Amino acid sequence: MTKPANNLSIDAKRLWNDLMETARIGGTARGGIRRLTLSEEDRRVRDWFKAECEKLGCTVQVDEVGNMFATRPGRDGTLPPIAMGSHLDTQPTGGKFDGVLGVLAGLECLRTLHAADYETHAPIMLVNWTNEEGSRFAPAMLGSGVHAGVFDRAYADSRLDSEGTSFAHAIEAISYRGDVPAGATRIGAMFELHIEQGPILEAEGDTIGVVTGVQGMRWYDVEIGGRESHAGSTPMAMRRDALPAAAALVLAVQGAARACPGAVATVGTIAVHPGSRNVIPGAASLSVDLRHPDAGALDGIEAAIEQALAAICTEQGVSGTLRRIWDSPPVPFDPRCLASVRHAAGSLGYRMREITSGAGHDAAYIARVAPTAMIFVPCAGGLSHNEAEEASFGDCGAGAQVLLRAVLDYDRRLAEGRQEESP
Repeated sequence: MTKPANNLSIDAKRLWNDLMETARIGGTARGGIRRLTLSEEDRRVRDWFKAECEKLGCTVQVDEVGNMFATRPGRDGTLPPIAMGSHLDTQPTGGKFDGVLGVLAGLECLRTLHAADYETHAPIMLVNWTNEEGSRFAPAMLGSGVHAGVFDRAYADSRLDSEGTSFAHAIEAISYRGDVPAGATRIGAMFELHIEQGPILEAEGDTIGVVTGVQGMRWYDVEIGGRESHAGSTPMAMRRDALPAAAALVLAVQGAARACPGAVATVGTIAVHPGSRNVIPGAASLSVDLRHPDAGALDGIEAAIEQALAAICTEQGVSGTLRRIWDSPPVPFDPRCLASVRHAAGSLGYRMREITSGAGHDAAYIARVAPTAMIFVPCAGGLSHNEAEEASFGDCGAGAQVLLRAVLDYDRRLAEGRQEESP
């Protein structure tokens, strides 16, 4: 006899073992993972993922930018699937849980349904999105962005890594160019489980974050042009040094963010040309990452940075340009999906709180084309994008259990023909 939905329990130990097993694919000496998008390590973990899903009778399809969709049939095959998903790529010095937890917890949910022979009303899907991190090919969330129509395939194919290798070449090299047109795979709703990547849940003693939305994010490239000249023979007053101008802009970016409550801004990279000890830098390139939950606030901070750059260039006799290369507006998540997450966490007795995501996630783009919600669990010290990133056995299991119950609650509402908010 099929168990009732509320009696289905994920196997937390099996999930943990999967997390540790896949961490060896691209594992680093310091206990993290280096598994860059479309690398050989990415191919290996993709092969593992595909094989594990097929063991459960899932159909696995791959689209033309490498997004992977594993589907378990439901009673009503005319309905678009309820999806779970995240990503398996990592930062160059990434941890074991960022993105990976969401995919492997979804796999554990599929295993639980399979073992119980539980038949859902709608099909259930598990997705591995390509290039969420953006650490090899910018911008981030590229695969989900193509799926949602934010980017097209040609744009994705044209992205270059730091060594000049194109996305198109890399995906062909690992044989993960699928034949499904990007965006053609239907998704009825999506739930993404993720570590918080911040300190709030841990500090407040909460197990589950009900993520109500994702703050807006903008990325910029800055180019500053000066004049190369000899470091020993050029008087200070006659220099057009690009590096002090870049340094002044870094401080200006920090000041603009601090002046706006809720904002965060980061200059993550600086490159100086020609990079010689005894040559005054003639050019500098910077990246700026700007985030805030309100689009109007982002506009104001951007304007302040532009004004600061103009003033710095005038003062120091250099040229400068600020170019926005990526804009992900603030995203509110779907009330019906959030109702299922709240119901799931509440019925399981977990302490929870509502929270806005400070980091970008594939769910932010999928929310443009399907009802979407996210579930957070704590990570130690709020540390992420670091080899020392850590989440507890218990919290990972709790997040997976909430994920399963939220998906089944949403499926129940579909079957009953109503998706009103839970009281």
